[in-house]
Amino acid sequence: MKMSCKLSAMTFSLVGLCAFANAALAQTPEPELDAVVQNGARHVMQAYAVPGMAIAISVNGKQHFYNFGVASKATQAPVTPDTLFEVGSISKVFTATLATYAQAKGQLSLNDTVATYEPELQGTPFGKVTLTHLATHTAGGFPLQVPDSVKDERQLMDYLKAWKPVFPAGTQRSYANPSIGMLGVIAAKSMNMPFTQAMEQHLFPALGLNSTYLTVPASKMPLYAQGYNKDDEPVRLNPGVLGNEAYGVKTTARDLVHFTELSLGQGNASPLIRRALTDTRTGYFRVGPMTQDLIWEQYAYPVELKSLRVGNSNKMAYENNGAIALNPPLAPQQAVWVNKTGSTNGFGGYAVFVPSEQKSIVILANKNYPNDARVELAYDILKALN
Repeated sequence: MKMSCKLSAMTFSLVGLCAFANAALAQTPEPELDAVVQNGARHVMQAYAVPGMAIAISVNGKQHFYNFGVASKATQAPVTPDTLFEVGSISKVFTATLATYAQAKGQLSLNDTVATYEPELQGTPFGKVTLTHLATHTAGGFPLQVPDSVKDERQLMDYLKAWKPVFPAGTQRSYANPSIGMLGVIAAKSMNMPFTQAMEQHLFPALGLNSTYLTVPASKMPLYAQGYNKDDEPVRLNPGVLGNEAYGVKTTARDLVHFTELSLGQGNASPLIRRALTDTRTGYFRVGPMTQDLIWEQYAYPVELKSLRVGNSNKMAYENNGAIALNPPLAPQQAVWVNKTGSTNGFGGYAVFVPSEQKSIVILANKNYPNDARVELAYDILKALN
């Protein structure tokens, strides 16, 4: 099933789609899968004016890459598996992994409180919050973003000293950048180094990620896609306080699908990294249709599309949702759909893997578009894989 490549009234996005069609068909042995990916990507890009998209699929460690459209409207550079995309809150998974990596090395415990590592917060409500609550959005009610009035570390500490919980810890899930951001700060502090150094010089290399950054090097800037906001204006991330910890990662489809493969138990990794990745998949709370792991969100598999839509909805992201603690925590499961969305003003991403089927899908785009569309595209791709 091949799509038409007539160019009469098509956008530049479809030119990119057509240019890649033959390459995708040549490298993918399943015509049905190829048709689902091609048609699904075309639909999303047309519906939401997405300039470029990279899709990576792994089945039992065998990778397939699909590249659509352009990384920049100005240069017309095509998207490739090595194009760098901002992944927004998918960054939080790496931050959680840094914490479990430090734990595996004996440098911290997720059962500890914040004040154990930040003595200045001793005696404050925030100081009593456990690191597990930071990693599961259940600290007691933080706003989604660090307040605009907080411009530096001193102001951040003053804000945290004054913070008062809205709910008892562990009773409500409030998706929040301040809490996961502080987990990153504490994890790096336990390793006696700044967060950026801990990630770029230690965690990313240990994961075998060769093109994943918080600060994109000058030599890699030509690979950094241009993002576009809702008005189709070019934008890139300018992170605020705790931005790197919460939403600052830039990576490629090639690196991110490799990360999902490691999370499936594939590839080469040290015992400490294996333990760290496994620990991020422990379930701590039931929230609606999903189980909250350490940032990862999981659903019993097979899962209905409507459950994924609820779990990845605006209500889940922007409102408080009741959380039921799992005692004891749920050990990592095999028959689960594990996912995470991420967005910045100019980018939208989605990563999902199913351990029991040893399959994973990564979808990266240089425009922020609705989570529903990401989830549906991944869902259709997985059905084609089956």
